Amino acid sequence: MSVHLINPSDNSFGTAVITPRWLFVLAAATPSSVGDPILVDESIEQVVPESIAPGDIVGISVHTGNALRGYAVGRMARERGATVIYGGIHATLFPEECFERGQAHSVVKGDGDVAWGMAVNDSLNGTLQHIYDGGRIEGNQFLAARWDLMRTDKYMWASVQTIRGCPKHCSFCSVWRTDGQKPRQRQFQSVIDEIVNLRRIGFRFIALADDNFYPVTLTDLRLAREQGNQAKLDELIAIRSERFQLMEELSKLPKDMVFFTQITMEAGEDGDYLDAMRRANIKGALVGVEAVTPEGLKAVFKDFNYSGEALAKQLQTFKKHGVHVLGSFIFGLPTDKPATFDATVEMALKAGVTFAQFVMMTPFPGTVDFGRWEKEQALNPTLVGDIPITRYWLIPTEIRPKMFTPHPSMSSGEISERTQKVWDRFYDWGAIWERSSCTPNLKSRLAFILLSKLYRQMYAGTGISTDSARRKKSKKAARWTAAQTRKIFQAKPMPELQAPAWELAFKSPLSTRPAFLRQAVAETGPFAILSE
Repeated sequence: MSVHLINPSDNSFGTAVITPRWLFVLAAATPSSVGDPILVDESIEQVVPESIAPGDIVGISVHTGNALRGYAVGRMARERGATVIYGGIHATLFPEECFERGQAHSVVKGDGDVAWGMAVNDSLNGTLQHIYDGGRIEGNQFLAARWDLMRTDKYMWASVQTIRGCPKHCSFCSVWRTDGQKPRQRQFQSVIDEIVNLRRIGFRFIALADDNFYPVTLTDLRLAREQGNQAKLDELIAIRSERFQLMEELSKLPKDMVFFTQITMEAGEDGDYLDAMRRANIKGALVGVEAVTPEGLKAVFKDFNYSGEALAKQLQTFKKHGVHVLGSFIFGLPTDKPATFDATVEMALKAGVTFAQFVMMTPFPGTVDFGRWEKEQALNPTLVGDIPITRYWLIPTEIRPKMFTPHPSMSSGEISERTQKVWDRFYDWGAIWERSSCTPNLKSRLAFILLSKLYRQMYAGTGISTDSARRKKSKKAARWTAAQTRKIFQAKPMPELQAPAWELAFKSPLSTRPAFLRQAVAETGPFAILSE
């Protein structure tokens, strides 16, 4: 009997940019009594059905984008006599769909760090439950990944998680509903130990795969003080001090290491935090810009972001502090007009955004947008074949619409075409070459150019995804580019690397702590900065 963990994907490129972290975390959660699990990442190569035998246990994690493929894999595994268990954000939101479409035996909802092992043991004992609710575990229960099971020659970047949950409530995002608005922070010692293990085996580029690496803003602290909410203030200070401690320890790692993460625009107001990120070698961050107009930001419940010239200035602030931005922009908002597309790419170029992604508005399950759309559709349902448009992930990709919600002034074809032109303009050779000047040497510049083109090929699918011949050609080009790019990201292993010696915050002299922590001690007392 073997345990298989499968990351489903319709697109296999032979090489992946970032490791699917869940795959290796659940490998760590798999009971040792069954031996090492067999890991299959279909973004590299698709699963071989003959590798699955009767009596095996197959775990499949699905999100909305890969649910259809995941259900096909599950049906195949069950036909071969395996026990099929689903998990992931989509399974958490639609557990019954996994039984109906994917022929599941069981579903794990919520965090799988603990619940997955329970499901495997119960399966072996013949007591498998219909649904396991993993809930939201605390940060000290987060598992380190089993990187010893990774095919190191297939990934450019590794991934490590430091925190789950996001205190924001953006209308297009489901994270705050599935992972919660309370930040659940992993102990920094565990994070550093895992990163050291990755550097030992040759990974120096690592994504800090967090919902929001900046969980406490200056505004949050100010409001807690103004409200006289001392308990809340103490909690926020503890979270923030742990962030600074983590970044301090990251700064002690080999200087050739490069980290990337995800934060909100408000970090641009926090110079101390950005400086700490720079010292920690966090070279870049995905920042959700979403829209460049006040109307657009209000439409997605993100009016805490700046717009116009103030937006450009704030984006430039990241770069001034040594943090490069991968800006994320959404097209197809009700407030968008034809001029919005040119204005957006002009803003991205003017603000010095290093990378950018331009996505078409999609109502994802679990979001405010999806709930509102689902209610509207209940009055007059739209079908594609026999599938309601509100279950668009079940529609075969060859007939799936580009957009699912009607726009008041533009057709989906027009939005798709204009979005594609924005990708083309931002990632044309001249623009990429100009942006590549931010790198320190020729090798890095070449890596930047290749990665930019690879990112464009892998993620800009708005204009060619229905053309099979062009899609095949694009995938072939992406596979070649990915293979060449990975070679550039390779690093010499450092098997002798040791983890830093820990220095607890309360033992360090007050004068050596970040300015924010000195202020925190002065205002709330020394015990407020402790993380535990």
